Amino acid sequence: MTASSFRLGDVIDDYCPRCKLLLNHAVASMVEGKVVKVVCQTCHSEHPYRNAEVPLKKRPGPRTVLFEEVLSKSPPVGPAEAPAEKLPEEEPLAPPKKKRAVTPARYISRHATRPPRSTR
Repeated sequence: MTASSFRLGDVIDDYCPRCKLLLNHAVASMVEGKVVKVVCQTCHSEHPYRNAEVPLKKRPGPRTVLFEEVLSKSPPVGPAEAPAEKLPEEEPLAPPKKKRAVTPARYISRHATRPPRSTR
């Protein structure tokens, strides 16, 4: 479809800033035959028509760049390079405690009930 053949309610593709995806949108408003606002069919947010252009990714900030530079210069420390220290032997773990028998659940009801049967 060309730009002049769109009508209100037509479905077109556009970038949704809320979903951050290129999704189906419905034409919400037009000025002089051009689409001005659209409504996302997924999240129902209304936003200006962006001509289906996905925005560029943000550049990393100066702190991030400096941090990555420092990390790239430092030597990697792996488990093989770490000094071997003797760890004190730990005492064996105690066996897990036995679970107590669970009592049956008590349900609240609005009508009179009989007391539970005793098992003898």
